[in-house]
Amino acid sequence: MCEDVVVLGKDDVQDLIDLEAQCFEYHWTREQFLLGLSRKAFKVLGIRHEDVLAGYIAFSLIEDEMEILNLAVRPEFRRHGLAARLLADSFEVCGENNIKKSFLDVKVSNEAALSLYRKFGYKKIGVRKKYYPDTKEDALLFRYDFPNKD
Repeated sequence: MCEDVVVLGKDDVQDLIDLEAQCFEYHWTREQFLLGLSRKAFKVLGIRHEDVLAGYIAFSLIEDEMEILNLAVRPEFRRHGLAARLLADSFEVCGENNIKKSFLDVKVSNEAALSLYRKFGYKKIGVRKKYYPDTKEDALLFRYDFPNKD
């Protein structure tokens, strides 16, 4: 159905904005995407179906840690394994960069995301009360420790 996972850059920002508008009430601005990409503050991987950006994952790599910043799949492409493919490919990037642990936060009501992250081995480590500006929902904090390569 969809093509391979690819690295996204500045030329893809409008597609990222369009996808986020389909998925989130509160989303990143053009300036946030451009600044983060130009400063290499985060990496973005995406999957396209024909000319449409079907899904993406944005994550930062600092020292030996990865933080998932955003993971989104366009509604009509959900439940086809795209989020899992994106997460798996981000794990490959982590392996190439000697990353030891990963962190993320997720809305307490986002059952699909919670299921995905638990399937990949993430464990809940905390809660941020009323964290999300759009819904005032709590954020659940998760951590994953990559297997030791030694």
